[in-house]
Parts: sequence; C-alpha cells; structure tokens
Amino acid sequence: MTRVAAVDCGTNSIRLLIADVVAGGLTDVVREMTVVRLGQGVDKTGEFAADALERTFAAADHYGQLCRQHEVEAIRFVATSATRDVRNRDVFVDGIRQRMGTDVEVVSGDEEARLSFRGATSVLGSGHEAPYLVVDLGGGSTEVVLGTSVPETAYSMDVGCVRMTERHLADDPPTPDQIGAAVADVNAAIDAASQVVDLAATRTLVGLAGSITTVTAQALALPRYDRDRINGAVLPIDAAMEACDELLHASRNSRAAMGFMHPGRVDVIGAGALVWHTLMGRVREAVRAAGRELPHVVTSEHDILDGIAFSAAERI
Repeated sequence: MTRVAAVDCGTNSIRLLIADVVAGGLTDVVREMTVVRLGQGVDKTGEFAADALERTFAAADHYGQLCRQHEVEAIRFVATSATRDVRNRDVFVDGIRQRMGTDVEVVSGDEEARLSFRGATSVLGSGHEAPYLVVDLGGGSTEVVLGTSVPETAYSMDVGCVRMTERHLADDPPTPDQIGAAVADVNAAIDAASQVVDLAATRTLVGLAGSITTVTAQALALPRYDRDRINGAVLPIDAAMEACDELLHASRNSRAAMGFMHPGRVDVIGAGALVWHTLMGRVREAVRAAGRELPHVVTSEHDILDGIAFSAAERI
C-alpha cells in the first residue's frame, strides 16, 4: 500500500485527494475541494490576480498541513488550463513550492485528458460499453478523450464554465444573444475537436467535474449534494439536457437557493450547463449519423484527481 496526495488546481477550484493505492485501486483518506477562482480574469488580462493567488495559497497551506498530518509518501500537484495561459506563472509556482514542498506540474491539455480518462474509467463497470468518450468540463478548458482500456485520441478545448461566463454571460439570467454567442463559441471548439476525436464512435458518454455533477444533482432533484447518488448515475440525455436548460435560465438567487449548489459554483454553473448541453447534443447527433442511438449519459465523481493519484504512486 502506498499513501499519496494528488492536487488538481484548475481555473475555478483546487482539489486534494489523499489516498491509499493498492492493487490497482484507490481508497480515499481525504477528498476536499475549495473554490478559489484562480483563473479570475485570466481570459482578459493574461495574469493571475493578486486576490486569486491569495485564495489559492490559503487553500495550499491547508492542504500542506493535511499531507503532513496523514504522512503521505508522495505529492503530485497538477495545474491545468488557467496556469497554462498566464504570464506570472512563476509567482504561483514559487508560492506552492513554499507551502507544500512540491513542484507544480503545468500539464498539457492532452495529459490532462489522459489523467481524466484514467480516473473515470477506473471505476466503470462492465455494464458500460466501450469505447468511452470522457468529457472533463473545467473552468477554463474542456477535455474530450475517446478510448477503451486506454485513451486513443484526445483534444482540449478552450471553453469552460469560468471562461464562458466571463466572455459571454454577463446578465442575470443571460440574454438570448449572450447565450447564442456562447453556443457558437462552444460549437466552434467542438468542430475543431471532432477533427481529432471521432465523436461518432462513442458507445458510452461519461461526464466529469463540478459542472456536470451539479447538472446531475439538478436532474435527480436532490435536496442536497450527495456524492454517492451522483457517482455512476445514468441519465437519459434528454433529462440531462433539460436540467442544463433549467440551470442556464435560472436567476442567480434561484441557483443560490438550490440545496445541492456549492456557493463557489453559483456564478458559473449556467455556462457549465451550456457547454455540457451543447456537447451532449453534438455527440448524440454524431452517433445518430453513424446509424446508432446514444440514449444515456453516465456521471462519474472519479476524474483527473484519481488519475493523478495513480500516477503519483507509480513514480515512487
């Protein structure tokens, strides 16, 4: 048994998994998520804001304490979309090293996709047919990766819940023109992705990360966030798309009152729902054009964080 810590630092949140890795499986010791909005304004300024760094460093202080308390053998700290895009990356990297005693790995979109695929498919049962199309919908980017036991093709799109909110969805709720512009942006990204990833080959569509798990909570009408109910949920695509529409068109106050809604996701869930709705529709269209149907979507609570933990154990 190997005890490792995995950190996934994205555009909207920073997450920690401390896990025991044994015989190809993970046993959670600690799993935490903090919304820090590290990518606040990055799409416009190209730099991390001082207050965003302060929030992120506070979370890293806490995570470092947990790693020491639980005596982890190795830490792998992975940073994704927002960190790839900024000029003042060194300030962030140096601050994390001081607080957690480990280097920051700024991974490519392809590596992010591979880690997400590994985490998601590690817990998929035999009832789900391959190939799997795994979608990891983050704050700054969305990864789509197709494969069976291993990834075969992957593509990272520069669309995510924070980026689309800041770029397009200014009003509460957003106007039809704002929604139309955002959908056009997402469709252009999917057009590029479809040149690399064969969407029509999908047999099982798997959605990961906070926007998609929140949409799933809405579709299941959960009174509060319930990880066990959400993980592995199989939803009719029509029901998932309806939940997306409900979240996109709801007011901020209505979203904040939802019992399952994380406070840090209230402002950006509409854009996350829009991205997921658009992607589901495009994948279903591609599968239909190939003469098949794709009636369901699977939600997984196991994602890039699990993939990072597996990879950390293998490096020891």
